[in-house]
Amino acid sequence: MSRRADEASVRPASPLAEDDSLLPFAVEPLDLRGRLVRLGPSVTSILTHYDYPPSVARLLGEAAALTALLGSLIESHGRFQLQTRGDGPVDMIVVDFDAPGKLRGFARYDESRIVAGMSPSALLGGGHLALTMERDSDAARYQGVVPLEGDGFAEAAHRYFRQSEQIPSYVRLAVGEVVTPAGRSWRAGGLLLQYLPETPARRDLRPGDAPDDLALPEDDEDDAWVEGLSLAATTQDHELVDPAFSGERLLYSLFHERGVTVYPTREIVESCRCSTERIDNLLRSFTPQDRHDMIGDNGRIGVTCEFCRTLREFDPADFD
Repeated sequence: MSRRADEASVRPASPLAEDDSLLPFAVEPLDLRGRLVRLGPSVTSILTHYDYPPSVARLLGEAAALTALLGSLIESHGRFQLQTRGDGPVDMIVVDFDAPGKLRGFARYDESRIVAGMSPSALLGGGHLALTMERDSDAARYQGVVPLEGDGFAEAAHRYFRQSEQIPSYVRLAVGEVVTPAGRSWRAGGLLLQYLPETPARRDLRPGDAPDDLALPEDDEDDAWVEGLSLAATTQDHELVDPAFSGERLLYSLFHERGVTVYPTREIVESCRCSTERIDNLLRSFTPQDRHDMIGDNGRIGVTCEFCRTLREFDPADFD
């Protein structure tokens, strides 16, 4: 494994696993770029704010890993949001990523409709997945919407890249629960691989917005992308979530024959945007009658954040 070729440094893959980190990488001989995310305490915090059923927790964990992968494409300051709306038992999932590395999320579900063994597609039902990016640098806002079809967020991400970005991309996601004498915790991981050749003539691929049933010549895919995709597809779920298996070792095991370049990791933390000041300003935007209707039995206005479940209470007299 190496850093940049112009630094002329070649070294063994680090055996040290880094939790809550985003590792960018490149396989330059194949014109591949990618991201590898490993989530530990951050995703455990997100998945334990509520007493989610295991199947819902796994679904939210996948969404968190995917959001970290896609949100990290914002290099400096900005926001990325993944949101689902469907008619299944999990009718909404929202995960926010604030660059460079703040993550939060929650799922809304009807436990009475959940049965053992339900697939991700059955949990989500029919609906859509919206991916929204806002960059602070130019105040631009971009949104892509794809139907919730297939079995899981990885398939939805593939559909998004085909239809919206038209970039050959591969996504692999995994979520696991760890049980130790100290208790239970969650882990999530994800791999994003993209084919980004600098020479346009080298990219002779199926157009991103072409119908899936469109007949194209058998040689419509570049050999470099076929090779990279074949290697990435050998990734196992346990390799993405194993706390003893470092991200660098995983990348080396996949791409060592071609050489893989890694870049500095980016820390991921679970962090909520809510604050007393923001909620105070929100309450002041309501009419006096609306605020009066919010007063609880204790004579105060209580507001609980959907993401982190922090309860804040306010004296109605402060708004007079």
